[in-house]
Parts: sequence; C-alpha cells; structure tokens
Amino acid sequence: MRIGLSTPVVVQHPGSSSEWERGAGIDELARIATTADDLGYCYLTCSEHVAIPTETAVERGGTYWDPLATLGFLAARTRRIALATQVLVLGYHHPLAIAKRYGTLDVVSGGRLILGVGVGSLQAEFELLGAQFDGRGSVADDAMRALRASLGRTQPSYSGEHFSFSDLTVSPAAVQDHVPMWVGGRSRRSLRRAVTLGDGWVPFGLGHDEIAGLLARIGEPVTIDWPVVLAFAAASMVGGCAVAPTTRVRIAGRSSPGPVWVQPASNRARESRAATSRTAGRRRRPESVITRTTIMRR
Repeated sequence: MRIGLSTPVVVQHPGSSSEWERGAGIDELARIATTADDLGYCYLTCSEHVAIPTETAVERGGTYWDPLATLGFLAARTRRIALATQVLVLGYHHPLAIAKRYGTLDVVSGGRLILGVGVGSLQAEFELLGAQFDGRGSVADDAMRALRASLGRTQPSYSGEHFSFSDLTVSPAAVQDHVPMWVGGRSRRSLRRAVTLGDGWVPFGLGHDEIAGLLARIGEPVTIDWPVVLAFAAASMVGGCAVAPTTRVRIAGRSSPGPVWVQPASNRARESRAATSRTAGRRRRPESVITRTTIMRR
C-alpha cells in the first residue's frame, strides 16, 4: 500500500479544512512535511491558483500557496518523499516555463518531482491572466505532449498544434528520465487524457460509483505500467465488494495487470476473505474506488 498526503495549510477549502490551519504557517508546514517523510508517506501535494474572485472564494477557498515556492522549501526539509503539484493549470504556463521551473525543482529535490497537471475551470482566472479559456482542452493536450518532449532534456524540440520550439537550451533539466505526470479532473476526457498522455489520474468531486463507472468505460488498453493506487480518507467500498491489496481492477472489460493497493481499516476482515477466495482459485470482480483515487505508473 502507498499513501500520499494531501498537504494541509497550503490549500484551505471551506468545509474541509480544519480550524487550526487558518493560523498555521511555515513552521507547522515544515513539521508536517518532515514527519510525513520520516513515516514513509509516498508524496506531498500543493495546488495552484493565482487569484480567486471574492465571490468564488466562498465556495473554492481563497488560500492557495504557490506550489513552486512551497515545494522548493519542502524539498530542502525532506529526504525521500515525492513532491506533487496537484495540480498546475496548463493554460497558465508555456510548457518550457514549466519544464525549466519544475525541472529545477526536480534537480534540487534529487529527482522527487511528480508533475500533476489539469485543464482548469475558473474562467475569471483565465481571463485575468490573459489565458485562452475556450479550447483549453486542446491546448492542455498539446502542452502535455510538449512537456513530455522537454522534461529532462537540455535541448528540447517539439512541433505541435499550439506549441513549437527548437534550437534552444533549457538548463538545468529534470534529472528523472521520465517525470511522472498525473492528470487531475472529473470527466471521462480527463481520464482519457491521463491514459493517453499521462502517468496517473487524480479525480476530484466524484462519488465512488461515478469513478468506477468512468474506469469501466474508458475503452483504452491498460499497460503493465498502470497499477491502481488508492489513497483514502475514510474506509469505503464500491458495489459492496471489499478490495484486497493484490486485487486487480477491471477496465474496459479487462483486468488491469497492475495491483491495487488499498487498506480500508473497517474492511480488513472482508479483505482477508477476498484473499482467501483468490487463493482457493475463485475469481472475484472488484470494483474499487476509495474516496480519492489515483491511477499511476510506478
């Protein structure tokens, strides 16, 4: 099982953040990060918004620490935990700006970057930044292709629908040969983008059955590099079926070759029975989404 931490303090959503976070600062954040690092957590997160309209902040919250500054600070205070943007809005940046800034973060952190990206949905923020809102999905797809051609390369080149560049030096570059890119979203298009262009999917604002339904309908072959990693805040089940840590998820009618890591505390007895059933040769079809799901390549 792998567990990541949705970092407190740095994003404060009304109704989900705790009272203590409002008065917390960099000292508390550093203590949380170093403790998570020592305890073996897989990753820390930091999201991105630049400026939230006041009326929108009532629903979305108005506190969003800058991910580059925050994760750069945490890189210096930790040793092994991965640092995940969750997520950068692709339409706000040129791909080479991301490759340079976050490639440098990968260098200073010793190769611990997970680049979480998203299309974005806050039109007022797009307009404020002079970014294109209509057609942003196409721009995001091309930006991901450009990023894949650029991350880890000091002389990147790319030619696409929205971005083209060559004969440039971008140094330093990410030290990882393949920087993981996770795609945030809540639609079938976001999942397909994750499968075809990324290395993971971070759904939000969806119920368990909705996520399971999207996974079942994706229709793309799942490669050996797609284990399903389930992070959760509370134990739950989908379809009344407990999922054991070695169960495989069915996507588009096929069992994914990667394992599922889950540990719903209240379902350990059922997980044990599921494992016993598999040992006895009886196949189960799991439906497995626990609160917040991430599909990622390892």
